[in-house]
Amino acid sequence: MKMKKVTIKEVAKHCGMSIATVSQILNGHSQHFNPNTVKKVQAAKEELNYQPNYFAQSMVVKKSKTIGVLVPDITNPFFSTLIGGIESVLYRENYITMLCNADLDEKKENDYLEELSRRGVDGFIIASSAISNEAINANLKAKNHPFIVLDQKYAEGLSDAVFTDDFLGGRLAAEHLSELGHKKVAIVAPQAATENIQKRVAGFRSIYGEDVTLIAAELTKAGGRQAVPNLLKQEVTGVFAINDEIAFGLYFGLAEAGKKIPENYSIIGYDNVDMCEYITPKLTTIAQPIFELGEKTAELLLKRLAKPDDRWQEITLPVKIIKRFSTAPLN
Repeated sequence: MKMKKVTIKEVAKHCGMSIATVSQILNGHSQHFNPNTVKKVQAAKEELNYQPNYFAQSMVVKKSKTIGVLVPDITNPFFSTLIGGIESVLYRENYITMLCNADLDEKKENDYLEELSRRGVDGFIIASSAISNEAINANLKAKNHPFIVLDQKYAEGLSDAVFTDDFLGGRLAAEHLSELGHKKVAIVAPQAATENIQKRVAGFRSIYGEDVTLIAAELTKAGGRQAVPNLLKQEVTGVFAINDEIAFGLYFGLAEAGKKIPENYSIIGYDNVDMCEYITPKLTTIAQPIFELGEKTAELLLKRLAKPDDRWQEITLPVKIIKRFSTAPLN
């Protein structure tokens, strides 16, 4: 038989207080009341095993203690690590992370944004480039919802933002291949590149100029594998995979074609996800501080919730090259 849920009215009756007093104390405003009154209310709560109604409580305090996080592809280990950093900060501050995985689907991303807005989350973390500024204005700014953008989406003066130095990352990749003697190089990246990827390409070209072969691929292992036939047609020896997922796909496709890394192709990735250490040869890559990126993003959003009228902040985190065994001097 289902037990009847205890109401706040019953708690008030049990301790001889008004419903308003009990509500205020149980919703975190006990500092306004006599300590003995607070003790009586807390004792009544424990004796009756009262569990507050979450939605009713959020209406009273005007907070849901929930943050909506929108990512384009949870299967990409970059985003799973990023979410780990976000969640570690939000959990510490007693916030719940509401994750929405858009599967690289623009309509799904916009639908999630609208739904999170309706559900009354306290703030938004947007790690997807497909969300238009028009959608942000309609769903977030017009409703005064605090939000922050990161990674693929640039703020354009609309919000706080946390980035990594993508231009430097691309430049470091190019400098490494150049130092190894590679003259003919390729970049494997999406055709419709996000702004952060465009900066990586620009950084790479700051060393090689326009003499770079561009090979189109989705930001997935499958995309990297599918790019191999096109790569084999090019006279290149050095390859910059715009993320590690593409690099892993290149490994698979080149092995199928009977090619070896780094004997036939020197490959450098981007992100430094855990798998870079577990493939053969271990992947040379540009390391982003992914977990820290998530932490800084969550911390900045919580500051915005506490002080909504402060000036916008943009934080850029450094990157570095991790040299392993997928790159070698050109013979």
